Amino acid sequence: MEDQKVRHRWVTIVLVVVAIPFTVLAGLRFFGVDGDRYTIAALALTPYAAVCGLVLAALTLALRRWWTGGVVLVLAVALTALVLPRLFASDQPEVTGSPLRVMSSNLLAGRADAQQLVNLVRENKVDVLSLLELTQPVVDRLTQAGLFSLLPNTILHPARTGAAGSGLASRYPLTKLGLSGPSSGKQPSARLTLAGGSVVDVVAAHPAAPTWSASVWRTEFDNLPSPDFAGPPRILAGDFNATLDHAILRDLLDSGYADAADRLGEGLSTTWPSSGLVPPVAIDHVLVDRRVAVKAYRVLDVPGSDHHAVYAELILPS
Repeated sequence: MEDQKVRHRWVTIVLVVVAIPFTVLAGLRFFGVDGDRYTIAALALTPYAAVCGLVLAALTLALRRWWTGGVVLVLAVALTALVLPRLFASDQPEVTGSPLRVMSSNLLAGRADAQQLVNLVRENKVDVLSLLELTQPVVDRLTQAGLFSLLPNTILHPARTGAAGSGLASRYPLTKLGLSGPSSGKQPSARLTLAGGSVVDVVAAHPAAPTWSASVWRTEFDNLPSPDFAGPPRILAGDFNATLDHAILRDLLDSGYADAADRLGEGLSTTWPSSGLVPPVAIDHVLVDRRVAVKAYRVLDVPGSDHHAVYAELILPS
């Protein structure tokens, strides 16, 4: 009888110990606290945590640990309620203006397959391409593969090596802007003038990875521009190093942007890593200001990179 009580106690302790990190993660998500580099990384796994929480709740309740199971169940259901809407399309503005096809690709410090990227640009008739982790060697390979014949207008800031370079390449004329503040990834911005005379502002977004520095991540995120509803529509395309479960990205969306994937019920489509043992998450995004409609969204494989490219077909307001 005494052995049974000891086993019962130890089972309870184990379940509580497992439930504590889940409870902390849920609390951070509910209260909009991103925290330090470790909790920022953990919050990216919120969709997985919601599923694991439901399993943990079922197990705990099956073992008749009612209080622990009840708390975990409530938190898991609440997390699920935050995540599930990403599977469903949302309302969009009714616009009849010019189409614009946007793609963003993180090139893994220039290691991505240049020819395959150019093939994707050609197949998807991309109008403007955001290039992250751009190096001079990959610029040379992209030139040889014909990218700049398809997208001849460019603002490029390649690095010699590493992840700091970035750029924009466009089918349409570009006027260089300074919409973003200082950034290790440059985050270049430009105004595109489309064939019909429509204009749109585009930013190649790439805040620093929070696992490198959470404070720099926040600063560079804060340097991204809010929409200007008195001016042209704005599009932010790139590797944000953040998911929809990070408060800092939700704050940016609340300023007047929408996530293209989320608009079409593709908000759980993962972009990084493209392979490996790390659970994949959605950190690459195309953000559009609320005047822009999203017609299509796709995640595309780029050999040689650890990121999938993201593609969105947009309709600009007339």
